[in-house]
Amino acid sequence: MRDDAWFEALFRAHSTAVYRYFLRRAAADDAQDLAADVLATAWRRRDDVPAGAELPWLYRTAGYVLANHRRKGRPTPVADVPEEVDDADPAELAVDDDEVRAVLGALAPRDRRILLLHAWEGVDGDELAAILGVSRGGADAALSRARARLRQAWADRDATAAELPGTHGSPLA
Repeated sequence: MRDDAWFEALFRAHSTAVYRYFLRRAAADDAQDLAADVLATAWRRRDDVPAGAELPWLYRTAGYVLANHRRKGRPTPVADVPEEVDDADPAELAVDDDEVRAVLGALAPRDRRILLLHAWEGVDGDELAAILGVSRGGADAALSRARARLRQAWADRDATAAELPGTHGSPLA
């Protein structure tokens, strides 16, 4: 039975991971509210949360909550509009290296999402499959393809950099 004790255990086990998910992808002042939305959804839909796959379900729900949040946008009072435009994506702020950011930016959004879920959230295997809504084999294949495309993007970047004077190629070399 999914009662208060179930939710308390879910909260203790996964609330920090959900919060960190949003810290990497949204404005810091929104992360707590977005995480609360995901956990409130988990409570409302507690019978839909698969036993043993709670975290992947929460991450998948977090993806939907974040997409809805970004679509809504938030009006900014004119007095609070900064003089200079800040085009930075909060998810990219966690990546300090311009070269890494450029190579990740060259990937398709799905590949980037898979790689970041794996690298930032430590998700793979059955959890990744649940988040992506595919089989385990499909998730493994998607991660493998995303890694291959990342390697190719690095190689393309290195080849371009080698042609330019004063550049040294990949920082991973």
